[in-house]
Amino acid sequence: MNQHTVAIHRDTSSKYPAHSPFNPQTQYPEYRLGSLGSEPNPAYESVRSVFRLAGLDNENYGTRYWNPLRGLIRPGEVVLLKPNMLSACHPRYPEGWQYVLTHGSVIRAVADYVWKALEGEGKIIVADGPQPETSFDEVCRVIGLDKVADFFSDRKVNFELVDLRTTERFVKDEVVVGARSLSGDPSGYVRLDLAGASEFVGHRGAGRYYGADYNSKEVNYHHSDGRHEYELSGTAIACDVFFNLPKLKTHKKVGVTISLKNLVGVNGNKNFLPHHTDGDPSNGGDQFMDPGLKSDSERQIVHLMRKLSRSVPPVGTWVHRQARKVGKRIYGTEEETIRSGNWHGNDTAWRMCLDLNKLVLYGNPDGSLRPEESKQRKRYLSLVDGIIGGEGSGPSNPDPVAAGIVVFGANPAYVDAACAYLMGFDPNRIPLVRQSFRCQRYGLADCDWGDVECVSNEAAWNGRLEDIPDRSTLRFKPHRGWVGSIERTVESEQDPGFSIR
Repeated sequence: MNQHTVAIHRDTSSKYPAHSPFNPQTQYPEYRLGSLGSEPNPAYESVRSVFRLAGLDNENYGTRYWNPLRGLIRPGEVVLLKPNMLSACHPRYPEGWQYVLTHGSVIRAVADYVWKALEGEGKIIVADGPQPETSFDEVCRVIGLDKVADFFSDRKVNFELVDLRTTERFVKDEVVVGARSLSGDPSGYVRLDLAGASEFVGHRGAGRYYGADYNSKEVNYHHSDGRHEYELSGTAIACDVFFNLPKLKTHKKVGVTISLKNLVGVNGNKNFLPHHTDGDPSNGGDQFMDPGLKSDSERQIVHLMRKLSRSVPPVGTWVHRQARKVGKRIYGTEEETIRSGNWHGNDTAWRMCLDLNKLVLYGNPDGSLRPEESKQRKRYLSLVDGIIGGEGSGPSNPDPVAAGIVVFGANPAYVDAACAYLMGFDPNRIPLVRQSFRCQRYGLADCDWGDVECVSNEAAWNGRLEDIPDRSTLRFKPHRGWVGSIERTVESEQDPGFSIR
């Protein structure tokens, strides 16, 4: 498959099947796993169709021999499927997980074609590291992965579900009150240091990063004195093929969360990951949008409460919880106030995401890096679940978008550029996407985003990406901290009656 090609299939029904293990309803010529479903399965059809659009194994399409992932995946290999398994519930909608998580029906369909490519040898691993306060087993149950695993087990397929986290946290009133250790990745973890090849080189935030834990000393240690060190899943580094299965959503810290952002889940210790830089633009920070006494006082109080929680539990955590309740009345909720780097000026999180993609593409199990030539990269495929996407307060609290799309490609930068454009955003205005085409060391892309070639069953979505008409694309609403900063000025504004949604 040409890495510059991105395939997009659109089904305007925008529905998922309800019953796991999500068997196809149709006896496709190439289907060899026996059981059929009693309900329509448009997700399976969309995955099958996007592989067809990508031109994979064209000569055998329509026959029992069609094997679209042949060549991309070889018999006997280990394939990691990396969905978005962020959280088991949506804070506002009971069924909202459908536009937060990669749906189990999409994972099942991809797994079927991976199994076919493996020809009965090798292993399929579905793995992620959800939010620290989330139950991995509950996420698997909600999206139907538990029954998918049983389905493959009954057929003697080497299929495994893995929680990549080492710790699960307990949260009350939005404050961490405890934690328990987890067994983590059976393949262990690999520490890799990008050093001078990191996207953080030259960044002003050194020493003031905040990671994923109240202990900010840890994240700053790993990003100081020339170090830019991460602790990644051994499975993600050692697998033969990394198959990313992200959800199509907006994101508060990086604008969009698609393939590039989805790699946060392959970390064993998320406190190696800088999420924002303490302060505001007046002092080189991006924690807050606006400088001033109010944001500065909030910053100082947040530091104090985090230190108290760490130093004197459980009294400190109780005080922290009460302070958060009072603080919401004084400083506003997250929906009212831009904080924690949740805005278009976040100059930290995108760098971390690109570093992670570099390491998955070029990292070795012994902690070394492969040669920088593009031909040395790990095989890295990406299929995006945009059947129901998420807009607004992503990644965990979005509103639904019935986009009806599945997007596939062999390069995460190209796939994300295509998705961002189709969402109605300008890839040049999203640092995570723009800079994925400009890495000076350990590059991710070999062309500019405008040269990505799209193939689709949607007539207007064929050809060079930048030539796709604005008025034909979807209009996702950005996170409130990104409104007015990443949208394109589209032709359809001249025709208020036009809408593709």
